[in-house]
Amino acid sequence: MKIKKRAFLTVAVLATLVSCKKEKAAQPCERTTAGISGSYKLKSIEYRMTPTATPVDFMAFLDPCEKDDIIQLKNDGTWIYTDAGSVCTPSNADNGTWSLSGNVITSDGVVSGTIQSYDCSTLVCYTENVTVPGDRYIQTLVKQ
Repeated sequence: MKIKKRAFLTVAVLATLVSCKKEKAAQPCERTTAGISGSYKLKSIEYRMTPTATPVDFMAFLDPCEKDDIIQLKNDGTWIYTDAGSVCTPSNADNGTWSLSGNVITSDGVVSGTIQSYDCSTLVCYTENVTVPGDRYIQTLVKQ
């Protein structure tokens, strides 16, 4: 009887060990072209005239058909703006190029500026001194 119990326990332990799969290591959250590439939806746009000014919500100025659009930053340095969901008339669909140098995204499109933060799902960029010295536009995009 003892032999049967040991054999059963040995088989159970071996089956458990064999059936366990190793978890894949989480991909590092890199501020590289490959790390940032992906499809994003604009979550917020804020404007501050001065560092201490109350932020103005620029999303309130967008048409509802613009708030559901998708911005795809491709690994090859191109971007595609898709007029998704509720389509604007005329459509806002567009495309162009983008690049990353250090912490700065340069684009001929809707995503440009210095990266304030990036956690592999949320990208926050800002552009300063656009309208007046000391002002700041802050874009928050969420990966889809």
